[in-house]
Amino acid sequence: GGAAQLADIKAVSEGYPLRGNLRVAPRLNSPDALVTRVPQQGEAWPDERLATALNLQPGAALELGNLQPQAGPVLTLEPDRGMNVFALAPRLLINLADVPKTGLIQPGSRVVYRLHVAGERADVVAFETWATEQLGRGEKIESLDNARPEVRSMIERAQRFLRLAALLAVVLAGVAVALAAERYLRRHLDGCAVMRCMGASEAQLLAIHGGEFMLFGLLATLAGGALGFAVQELMIAMLAGLLFPHLPAPSMLPWLHGLLVGLVLVAGFALPPLMRLKSVPTIRVLRREYDEASASSFAAYATGALALSGLMIWIAGEWRLGLVVIAGFAAALGIYVLAAQGLLLVIGLLRPAGGGYGWRHGLANLRRHHRATLIQSAALGLGLTALLLLTVARGDLLDNWRNKSPADGPNRFVINIQPEQRAAIIDFFHTQQLPTPLLEPMVRGRLVAVNDKKIGPETFADERAQRLVDREFNLSWSDQLPSGNIVTGGAFHGEKAGTELSVEQGLAETLNLKLNDKLSYDIAGRRFEGMVTSLRKLDWDSMRVNFFVLAANGELEKFPASYITSFHLPHEKRGVAVELVRAFPNLTLVDVEALVAQVQATLDQISQAVQLVFGFAVLAGIAVLYAALQASGDERRHELAVLRALGAQQRQLNRALFAEFATLGALAGLLAGVGASLIGWSLARFVFRLDYLPNPTLWVIGMAVGVVLVSVAGWLGAAGILRQPALPTLRAAS
Repeated sequence: GGAAQLADIKAVSEGYPLRGNLRVAPRLNSPDALVTRVPQQGEAWPDERLATALNLQPGAALELGNLQPQAGPVLTLEPDRGMNVFALAPRLLINLADVPKTGLIQPGSRVVYRLHVAGERADVVAFETWATEQLGRGEKIESLDNARPEVRSMIERAQRFLRLAALLAVVLAGVAVALAAERYLRRHLDGCAVMRCMGASEAQLLAIHGGEFMLFGLLATLAGGALGFAVQELMIAMLAGLLFPHLPAPSMLPWLHGLLVGLVLVAGFALPPLMRLKSVPTIRVLRREYDEASASSFAAYATGALALSGLMIWIAGEWRLGLVVIAGFAAALGIYVLAAQGLLLVIGLLRPAGGGYGWRHGLANLRRHHRATLIQSAALGLGLTALLLLTVARGDLLDNWRNKSPADGPNRFVINIQPEQRAAIIDFFHTQQLPTPLLEPMVRGRLVAVNDKKIGPETFADERAQRLVDREFNLSWSDQLPSGNIVTGGAFHGEKAGTELSVEQGLAETLNLKLNDKLSYDIAGRRFEGMVTSLRKLDWDSMRVNFFVLAANGELEKFPASYITSFHLPHEKRGVAVELVRAFPNLTLVDVEALVAQVQATLDQISQAVQLVFGFAVLAGIAVLYAALQASGDERRHELAVLRALGAQQRQLNRALFAEFATLGALAGLLAGVGASLIGWSLARFVFRLDYLPNPTLWVIGMAVGVVLVSVAGWLGAAGILRQPALPTLRAAS
């Protein structure tokens, strides 16, 4: 109908996009769907803003320079638009072959060319290395590594969650190997003593049993690698639409990583018991004497602990995550042993007389097997801690992360608001029944000197630093620390008026800025100077307005400023955006709804993948519980046989077992609940930068889960023993 609209024309060739999919809707306000083609020649796809502004219907004739294409479906999502979230104009997608027909590319035209590259990772890295050396002025390479902070932050957090699951699986696997090796030690002491009497050397015994452990470790690692390959295919299906459909064939590197992890766990946790096994005294053939531990076994345990610590930091990929998990579980291990020791002392002092024979015998049994009780309490506590920590991470922390990008978060930005328009803008929002927006001042300035030394792109070798100093910054002032910002260095200026500056931490690292540095900006030919008095970490997940540099009130206010705001526009009120621009033609409205929707979809799909990996750690935790309860199975089998021979009834034995297992489970579960809460808080505070308060309910849940799991698993393990005749068991023991 003769209406005109400034638009961003994007021309693409066949095969676009290389990764992800376009989404289109047949018309405005209709459900969208994936599409696997690009516009045909003579066809143009408007985005929702352009279709709304021009009231376009499918098949409508458009005028694009010398070309008259027909309007096609409404474009709702471009997978690569996150790279250029602040594209100011509405978008029109056309076929690359139509560009010459438009006649739009003339001397002085503003044209941006993009080459998309995808393929095997090694080939892409090689191309990126080559292309970096060929870049000219104004050219740059975009990837996940240098994506917008909002996108990069999301990917980094997902990687940390996956690494956390891997770390917990390693901890659990190490505990399971240690318990299995301890039981293996006790079952082979007599045989090794006989072999020592027959002339076997310590080296021969170590080679026999160590080789057996390493063989099983190798087989288990190979089986785990095959399982990992199968899970990769499952994760690809879960992340359909987010990743490209065909991942490159897995290299041998992940298999070698898995092999290294498996062998380090076996060597670190199976070697100490084997060191004691090879040194068993020959006198044990006649007398059941056994030296509990030697200096060499303690040294082996210390070596294994150091190897595991190094392995965990390597798996974590960052020292902070690795150290928090290592320190948390190391402290938990010591506390659990001390708590178990305290419980045994209390049982010994109180000597409970009530509860019948079953309870008295069960509690006394914990004291009689002092060393085994300490080992089982610590092992069960660590296993349950990891399981509950997985619950915290999968539930509370993951939900907290997802909620940092809520569905009703800001999806529109408005820039170029003039000071005299602020009251009218607020009235407009009230009229449209939208929440009052927070209008924030913005001054454009170019960084020209640091500590009175001129700088420019040639000053820096880093490509991102060159781009930053070659453009203007958005500066602002405030006496309040913005929501979600965390001061990482110095002190925020607050209500103090002056030339103090608060700089984003990442920007400071890129430009080598430090506290007390003097920064000089050129603002429309005038000089503004300030001193860096604080560094901040920004909350890029919030999609709110963020500034790399915040000045104190006073000096920056003397410069001409415009205002910027962000707000959430519900889908059913999207027409308000057009009315806003019509009422205030000078405003520029930036629509990030597609990016917000893509972030939400990505979070949901990544959450599914993270939970799948957590599932494997849960299986490792169950293996720890089983190994801990089986560690004392041989002693329990002999004791139950003796009690049955002395006339103990089945009901009494069941009560004794329940008393022992329930007490052990309650202690381990309570400690695990407290430990998981504290470790979860440490991870949220120091690694994920999330708000999390320990929930005492988890302590009660931990105790209940401990009682149920340990009691049921212990009773099921002992049920077979109770059904066996006592005489064969006693003969085997003798």
